[in-house]
Order: sequence, then C-alpha cells, then structure tokens
Amino acid sequence: MNIKPFESKVWLSSPTMHGEELEYVKEAYETNWMSTVGANINESERIVCEKVGCNYAVALTCGTAALHMAVKLAGVKQGDKVFCSDMTFDATVNPIVYEGGVPVFVDTEYDTWNMDPVALEKAFELYPEVKVVVVVHLYGVPAKMDKIREICKRHNAVIIEDAAESFGATYKGAQTGTFGSYNCISFNGNKIITGSAGGMLLTDDKEAAEKVRKWSTQSRENAPWYQHEELGYNYRMSNVIAGVVRGQLPYLEKHVAQKKAIYMRYKEGFKDLPVSMNPYDEENSEPNFWLSCMVIYPEAMCKQVRGEQEALYISEPGKSCPTEILETLAKYNVEGRPVWKPMHMQPIYRMNPFVTREGNGRAKTNAYIAGGTVGKDGKPLDVGMDIFHRGLCLPSDNKMTAEQQDVVIELVKKCLR
Repeated sequence: MNIKPFESKVWLSSPTMHGEELEYVKEAYETNWMSTVGANINESERIVCEKVGCNYAVALTCGTAALHMAVKLAGVKQGDKVFCSDMTFDATVNPIVYEGGVPVFVDTEYDTWNMDPVALEKAFELYPEVKVVVVVHLYGVPAKMDKIREICKRHNAVIIEDAAESFGATYKGAQTGTFGSYNCISFNGNKIITGSAGGMLLTDDKEAAEKVRKWSTQSRENAPWYQHEELGYNYRMSNVIAGVVRGQLPYLEKHVAQKKAIYMRYKEGFKDLPVSMNPYDEENSEPNFWLSCMVIYPEAMCKQVRGEQEALYISEPGKSCPTEILETLAKYNVEGRPVWKPMHMQPIYRMNPFVTREGNGRAKTNAYIAGGTVGKDGKPLDVGMDIFHRGLCLPSDNKMTAEQQDVVIELVKKCLR
C-alpha cells in the first residue's frame, strides 16, 4: 500500500456535531437566558437522569467540578486518606487534594485496565480507616463494580464513581454513573457527548443534589440579599453550554454504536499482530468504546525508555513500541497518544501511597523498574506501569472513515514488520 499523509488530520476524538446544538444555543441567545439558569440546563439534567437511571443530575462547569463536589459530599477532610484508581487522568485525583485529602493509589488489573479489586482489598488491610473510594471506568470500559461494591460495603466506604469517560456504558445492564453514592460524567470537547465543556453530578440522594446546587452557586442562602454562611464555588453550567449538551444527548446511542464499530474494525485488523485491544468483560459489560487502545505483547516490544518529557527507542525488525507507532502516525497526520501515565508515577504524586495486589507498591515499583520483578502469578507487580509502557490510544473519531482506519491499521502493521 502506497501511503501518503492525510491532507486533513485524523483526530483522536473530536466533537461530532449534528445541528440541533446550534438551535438550542440560538434559543438561549434569543430569549436572553445566557446565564446559569434556563430551559437547556433543566432539559439536559432531565434527559441525563432518564438515560442513566438516576434521580438527580446537577449540571456543572466540568467533570472535575462534579468530582470536587462529590468528594465534598463524601466528607473528605484534611489528612483523610482516599483510595483512588491509579491509571487515570489527574482530574480524578486533584479534587481529593482540593479538600485536603491524601490520595492512595490502587493498582490496575489487566482484565479491564481499571481498579484491581484484589489490590483494593489489600489496600483496606493496610489502611482500614479509609472511608471513600474513587473508581474510574477507563476509556469507557466499566470496572468490576460488583466486586468493588461488595468490598466497599464490607468496609463501610462510600463510592465516588468517575464515569467521565464512560457515559452510555453499562455493567450488568445498569448504566455507569449509578453505582456510587455520588457519580460524575463529563461533556469535555473530546467526550462521547460534548458541550465543549461541562459535566454533571449524578445521585439518587435529593439532599446531596440540593447541597451541590447551593455550593456550586457560591453557597448563597435563601435570603433577599447575598447571604453566605459556608464556602461556595462558581461551578454552575451555563445555559449556552447546556444548549450544546441538550442537542447532543439524543445521539448518545448512535455515537456509542459508531465507537464500537471503530473498536471492532481495529480488533479484526490486528488479529494477526502481537497486540491486543483494551479489554472488557464481554459477559457482564458493554463499554461505550470512547477510545480504542492497544497494547503490544512483551515479546514484540523493542527497547523503549521514557523520561519525564521525552522518550527514546531502538527500532528492531518485527518489534515496535508506543513511541515508534505514535511518531509514525504523526508523520501521516494522524493523532494518537500514550495511555494515561499512572498517578503513582506522576511527579506531583510520587510520594503518595500506592498499593498492588501484593501490598505496598512503592518498593515493588522500584524493583520492577530495576529488574522487571514479577509477582506470584508471574505477571508484573506494577500493572499500571506495564500497560503504560506497552499501550497507546488509537484514533477513535466518529467521523473517521473505514478507509482512513484501514490506513491507520496498515501503519501499525508497518511498524511491527
């Protein structure tokens, strides 16, 4: 195949607009409901509740704001340890620190790339005082929520569900965003449903929803003047942004179907390569397939070293690495990216506790770096680090054509020849 660079960029995951969004934004403009109240907000909250199956949704400026409100609702105070998924974006973690909490990172499992229930159980053995657990559904793939909920219930811990990437995904028939006491979704520009910005706090607790509505509007009291008795935040979603969200929401199922088709084409295209796609529990879950990712088999990895901001590799016949593949895609005007760098590897959180399924993960991480130490099951002790080393996110844009995807598949094959 004679491959030439694309004239128009093939994006990782860009907004897919339909037209109704503009009508609702125009309605907000023409009726002068341009602030943080209006029909678009009300309808977006109603529709999300209907789609997800929760009682209350509170529209906020972003998913991070929703997570912050969830952490505050859970009662996290200065010095409180909070268990958190390790392989995620730092927006999952930062709100814990906003409230003075101390994130304790729980390692990843290979089955779903999400929080390992075995490691979570080990974390409770090490830190039995913990009462809040933040669980992420990475790249739209549901975590093993039945096991995680059972463990948390046994330890009397509140679950905060970060469903920012998984809106529209289901686990055992239930939508993600319904498994925790306080749950969060995102409408960021690259998400499966976008408002260009925005997010929501989801809950079945009426009192919790009312608290978030108050806190997010600067905690204004019900008085004829501006009365404030507790700390507040400017977190409410604009009615204009909500217009975009409202116009997008009817297309959730269509977007999920398009993302799934992309994932399946990659899976078929790579079937003869020493790689696999980001996995999910096919019996119990249906992801929203937000991003299609791949991981290279250890024996097919060429030598690769990553620093804090740079990466080096040595090309080898029949082998490759994420750095080589991503650089190759970029040469052809195709966007990809590394998988999330685990939080315990981030400079800002490098001193925080980290727990693997065999206990304190810090010493084990150092051993893995030094000599590839493995656990009793013969697998790397630091699963998140291993996936980060071998994994990458492929272009998963709804508007990518099958022909464009065929080229991406061919470029990956070319790297591994």
